[in-house]
Amino acid sequence: MKTDSVGQLVFDDSDLIDLIMQGRDLESISGILTDSTVDIEAAAFWLERVPEFTCWSEPPTQEVFDVMQQSNWHMPDEYKQLDIAKHILDCCDTPEETQRCGQELLMYQERNLFDLLRYLKYLVDVMTQNHVIWGVGRGSSVASHVLYKLGVHRIDSMFYDLAPEEFLR
Repeated sequence: MKTDSVGQLVFDDSDLIDLIMQGRDLESISGILTDSTVDIEAAAFWLERVPEFTCWSEPPTQEVFDVMQQSNWHMPDEYKQLDIAKHILDCCDTPEETQRCGQELLMYQERNLFDLLRYLKYLVDVMTQNHVIWGVGRGSSVASHVLYKLGVHRIDSMFYDLAPEEFLR
């Protein structure tokens, strides 16, 4: 098994057979990227077990890869339908926070990242409900006040005067 230029695992036929022999539930896999050396007809044995099989002659672009992965996110419909901008703005306590989050939300919207924010809200809720402890904050993500309001990290970027552009470049 190897990775392509966007970090996605690329399986060859022996990798896929190994997964089957290890008892992996391939029905839960929504797509498998294989290298072009896989003999699909000879591998009909495991093709029946995989709902979607994609054979790429070249790896997908970063944009195509992102869209493919985002379409596979599993979260309840209530989160998929959530007006995430309204939710975040409702979490703001001051006019300054509302203005900062509004500016950041425009940046998220320009990058088509509202589904990511919805998923992060879902992830934080699930971790909180299950008493999972996660870090205080890491890397440039702490520059986002929106992520702070969602509970992804605990660093108040406004208090430390961190520019959102440090995260959303």
